[in-house]
Amino acid sequence: MNWITESLPPRIKSLFAPKRDTPENLWIKCPETGEMVFHRDLEANLWVVPSSGYHMRMPAKQRLVTLFDGGAYTPIPVAAVPADPLKFRDEKRYTDRLKDARAKTGNDDAILLGHGKLDGLATVAGVQNFEFMGGSLGMAAGEALVTGMLAAVEKKAPFILFAASGGARMQEGILSLMQMPRSTAGVQALREAGLPYIVVLTNPTTGGVTASYAMLGDVHIAEPGALIGFAGPRVIEQTIREKLPDGFQRSEYLRDHGMVDMVVSRLEMRATLSRLCHLLMEQPAATGEPAPTAA
Repeated sequence: MNWITESLPPRIKSLFAPKRDTPENLWIKCPETGEMVFHRDLEANLWVVPSSGYHMRMPAKQRLVTLFDGGAYTPIPVAAVPADPLKFRDEKRYTDRLKDARAKTGNDDAILLGHGKLDGLATVAGVQNFEFMGGSLGMAAGEALVTGMLAAVEKKAPFILFAASGGARMQEGILSLMQMPRSTAGVQALREAGLPYIVVLTNPTTGGVTASYAMLGDVHIAEPGALIGFAGPRVIEQTIREKLPDGFQRSEYLRDHGMVDMVVSRLEMRATLSRLCHLLMEQPAATGEPAPTAA
């Protein structure tokens, strides 16, 4: 400030003060209704728009925090895999894409693992992070899946998977596709041990993920409005040259046609998972410990 502004009254001086930039993400627009929702209100409601019930994408780590008692869980380490086995490059190198995704998400790859207590019951959970290259399935993600399932076998605990993916990771070619049978072997290990495998299908769950471990659960739960399928609706319409039914490949349509067992709001998901795990593990009913907040 110069000597002129220093001599002005405070009310007038404020007119000369530099304006503070307002963060752009304080208000979030509901894709369904267009309503603007304050970000703290959205987070407190588990990223579900209060008025419309629209389920926004939820951060992967918060899935684990809101699942386990008191938000406390122990991450499960995953063995390292070759970062770029095919030396793949399109518009940019695959290694550069991995660096960008890791810097953006703070995660090593697309699947996070953790174990903790769910209403007192030891539980292992995995979450696919769609923000990491579309939650795509590559060697690291396949290794994480098998690691999580074998950890559940070791701990004699149910395994819960929150699936969200665009499919296999094209930059790893056949090595990516090989993760489909690898994950199937992990599912078989759970079944041989008599342990529950519960899949929560979130928006979107597509491609090779749907064609493998995402549809091999003992119980399939879908969040409202989630897109679930192998190929997308547009591709199917172009292939068969027919108009698809309204809501095709959405959670409610798949439930009505026997592809998923139930559609459950995220606000009721923890309680539902707790009841299922206790029932399938033949354990006494849950004590009803309140779910941790998302903050």
